[in-house]
Amino acid sequence: MNLQRFLKPQSIAILGGGWAANVIEQLLKSGYQGDIWPVHPKRESILGVKCFSSIKELPSSPDAAFIGVNRAATIDVVAELRERDCGGAICFASGFKESQINKDQAQDDLQSQLITAAGDMPILGPNCYGYLNYLDNVCLWPDQHGGAPITKGAPVSEGVAIIAQSSNIAINMTMQRRGLALTHMLTVGNQAQVGVSDLAMSVLSDPRVKAVGFYLESFGDLAAFEAMANQARSLNKPLVMLKVGKSIKAQLASLTHTASLAGSAAASSAFLERLAVVEIDSIAVLLETLKLLHRVGPLASENVASMSCSGGEASLMSDMAVGSSIVYPDLTAAQQTELANILGDKVDLANPLDYHTYVWGDVPAMTACYEAVLKGNYGLSVLVLDVPRDDLCDPAGHDCALAAIIAAKHNTNANAAVLSVLPECLDEAVNKRLLDAGVVPLHGMSNGLAAIDAAIRSGLLLRATTEIEPTEVEQVIVVDIEKLHASSDYCLNEAEAKIALLEAGLSCPKNSVAEQKDQVLENASQLNYPLVLKGLGVAHKTEANAVALNIQSSDELSQALNQLVDCPDGYLVEEMIDDVVAELLIGVTVDSSGLMLLTIGAGGVLAELMSDTASLCLPASREQIQQAVSKLKIATLLNGYRGKPAVNLEAMLDAIEAVARYASAQAGSLIELDINPLMVGTQASVAADALIRLIGDKHE
Repeated sequence: MNLQRFLKPQSIAILGGGWAANVIEQLLKSGYQGDIWPVHPKRESILGVKCFSSIKELPSSPDAAFIGVNRAATIDVVAELRERDCGGAICFASGFKESQINKDQAQDDLQSQLITAAGDMPILGPNCYGYLNYLDNVCLWPDQHGGAPITKGAPVSEGVAIIAQSSNIAINMTMQRRGLALTHMLTVGNQAQVGVSDLAMSVLSDPRVKAVGFYLESFGDLAAFEAMANQARSLNKPLVMLKVGKSIKAQLASLTHTASLAGSAAASSAFLERLAVVEIDSIAVLLETLKLLHRVGPLASENVASMSCSGGEASLMSDMAVGSSIVYPDLTAAQQTELANILGDKVDLANPLDYHTYVWGDVPAMTACYEAVLKGNYGLSVLVLDVPRDDLCDPAGHDCALAAIIAAKHNTNANAAVLSVLPECLDEAVNKRLLDAGVVPLHGMSNGLAAIDAAIRSGLLLRATTEIEPTEVEQVIVVDIEKLHASSDYCLNEAEAKIALLEAGLSCPKNSVAEQKDQVLENASQLNYPLVLKGLGVAHKTEANAVALNIQSSDELSQALNQLVDCPDGYLVEEMIDDVVAELLIGVTVDSSGLMLLTIGAGGVLAELMSDTASLCLPASREQIQQAVSKLKIATLLNGYRGKPAVNLEAMLDAIEAVARYASAQAGSLIELDINPLMVGTQASVAADALIRLIGDKHE
């Protein structure tokens, strides 16, 4: 979808009353140079701008339009604009299809009518504020915003774009005072027609846009989002995502361990990681990350240097980086020698570095200190500095540190940032001074460190996919979730599930199945003890007294049969698995978005206790599966722990691949699959239990 005419309009039609007047006010304030055409049947002018009584009276086809009328009238206005060959329209009204959870047929019908009325004319919304294009000075927006008008001498020449699903959050983000160069703020509302991916594709094609951030409740069209992310990767432009709504579980899965461990958050995170999109968890970190990516780009190394004149700050920098991608390597011998000559023998030379205050105020010495650190092999060097507020204090005493870091940056051309402990301790004047010198101001230690971690992860993700052409990347499986919701379903019992998985290549124990209890002993005569006895067609067998383990003889099997509950689908007897290093959970669920999620984790009784899982979108390659397994806490056991043997890695990967292969082949029919546990051993990996739930009628 070509949105260039719509996003860079030379003429704009404005329809409606109060909110429409606000749009005109913002266009006038910004110094927009194109034509503004208010359309109102009763007014001669709005804010001094001549009105037209109808769309038909407009001088020519508008490049863009803002529709500020009620939802019923919006549909007719859209149809009229389409007839006039309008370049695109913003539908401000709400009351269409805002919610995906509480569905309203009347709202669905209205939104369908809106899409039909628009035809091939792009529409943003409904329930949408519009967009701010600071690069081209177009503020098609019905409210205040924080971007400086071009008429006040503050044009943006390059920076980052943000696409948001919440208009109010979008307004708030424009009010930032962090030195973020914002090129676009684009809102999407319901994504009835133009989606997130369409807007992102459009701004990514602009060489002035260096990165794109997202605040989203839903991805919209998953295939389109995937294509957009691949395009961003080919342009080497990083994407950053704040995905909200993670607390809502809307899966169909309900019977399995996997269902309790994997949810919408796991699915969206797996999807984003696959596409090299960096995920963060707050608005502040989104803004700080985008700023760092714009000014420095994805970091080429996880190595970071920290400098501060306080031991407390140095300790905080170290402690708050725990669990992140940040690495503080030791200072080199050359650095230690150079710093010792500058700082003297009272300073403990380490990274993070507390350089004390012995050289404070001596700009040449401070510059030399900072330079010695910046010359190291770091992805980023960070000076911790909080500048006193200028209304109650005199910040002049901190000018020495600012001058020194700017000089050190100039002399080394290394990536450098100034990070404050508190967000408010770097004001806009300091931001500008640092940014003009190529030093990135980061506001708040927790937010700043999270942004550095995100920039490191961005570099890792992009480098991991550099050699893969976007055309060679296998698309994720997306199933029709509404079809799954609307269909009846059934479960394969354990024996049936194991037969299906065995055909896909998964190893299962040698077993026999009996319909009646009196057939069990005879059928089990071909098996080797010890055995396991299980009732079929019973969920949660242990709690239901439908399982007996470690049966050593026919007498014990007979006794176990007498104690076992009657089971509707018969009885399964199978040989015990004796080669066990660890137990894994392998499951597949379908997310509310339609993504098929493969979850791997600690199994058996540890499944819920540890919640140690990693998730992948299907299809998944062997390499992706191996990387996911390596992230598990239980990976230590798999690799051999305290002299214990390691698992047969290839056999384990074969088993997981077999499950992934079966699930991918059943896409559209599979609701959930659970293997818990998969017994992984030194020779083989064998499914000890299995559950499969499918749509349809089991007896057809």
